[in-house]
Amino acid sequence: MQATPLLVFPFNGNAVEALDCIEPRYRLLAFIDDLPEKQGKQFFGHPVRTREALRAWPEAHVLAVPGGPASFRLRRSVIAGLDVAQNRFATVIHPSARVSPLAMIGRNTLIMAGVVVTSNAVVGDHVCILPNTVIHHDVEIGSWTLLGANVTIAGSVVVEDNCYVASGTSIMNGLRVGAGALIGIGSNVIRAVAAGSVVAGNPARPLCKTPMGHGNPT
Repeated sequence: MQATPLLVFPFNGNAVEALDCIEPRYRLLAFIDDLPEKQGKQFFGHPVRTREALRAWPEAHVLAVPGGPASFRLRRSVIAGLDVAQNRFATVIHPSARVSPLAMIGRNTLIMAGVVVTSNAVVGDHVCILPNTVIHHDVEIGSWTLLGANVTIAGSVVVEDNCYVASGTSIMNGLRVGAGALIGIGSNVIRAVAAGSVVAGNPARPLCKTPMGHGNPT
């Protein structure tokens, strides 16, 4: 089967890690980035282009992976700003990931090496899941959410839209993480997390509440 051409936006850490995931289903044409200092250069044998690449290669699928802990709440608006038709967005799953045939995976979702998505879990659109994370039965992961490496999400947890769950976190079964929440690295979540809040620790406790949309978008 011929590999599908792919564009990846932006050129950031998530994009670099995506390089290990795209073959054999996809063939990377270029990275896209808005920063002039990256444009026109090559990284890992692939050029960095402006958004003009979206029009230059209309047949290419698109993987958009912007955002980190300082900017994750902007992911929805940044991805929407690409003005890409929904059917152009790629779903990229590393060959070593184990995704149940009963699970539902959305568009523009990146699932990295060693991830396990079990049974009837639902992963929304525009989600990025870093290596070795485990998502158990009856879990719902909202769209535009970022999950770090080695995260364990127990059964029947709901992570609402546009959250950031940092690496090494465990979330106890049956809990709800409200939209726009950030859970700090290595946290043990044993209580529900309010929307827009920042929690961390063992057990996780509220640290502060930050306004939606804070941070650099990519």
